[in-house]
Amino acid sequence: MSRKPDEFDRCILRALQKNAGLSQRELADIVGLSQNACWRRLNALRASGLVGNQTLRLDPARLGLGLTVFVMVRTRNHSREWLERFHKAVTAIPNVIDFYRIAGDYDYMLKIITQDMESFDTIYRTLISRVDLDTVTSYMAMEAISANRDLPV
Repeated sequence: MSRKPDEFDRCILRALQKNAGLSQRELADIVGLSQNACWRRLNALRASGLVGNQTLRLDPARLGLGLTVFVMVRTRNHSREWLERFHKAVTAIPNVIDFYRIAGDYDYMLKIITQDMESFDTIYRTLISRVDLDTVTSYMAMEAISANRDLPV
């Protein structure tokens, strides 16, 4: 998409963030366009990369994944080789659902969702055994007040 998204495009994006499983007819009705016009716009949004693959949001608690931990990591090594090893070690742990390089007192932040403290300790031990880290600080979430919010389009 070489043009800037207009209000119809943003309406499509908002509707799909709420429910990516909408039928073409339902989406067109919400947006106020014909099915063909809506379909053409959706294809253009996909082709532009604004719309990626569609996924489902699962309820972690109902899956027995009741502990969310934010892990802050500081390192003294900032070489490309170290980062590649660290990236490989982190992404090999399926419970790490978000992984960021950040600015501030720490260098990286990981969001880990797991069953309980015992399972987190296993993940923690796995992480620190795979790559040399300077400081690792963990913060356990007590309550998700607002999580997985839609992007403001």
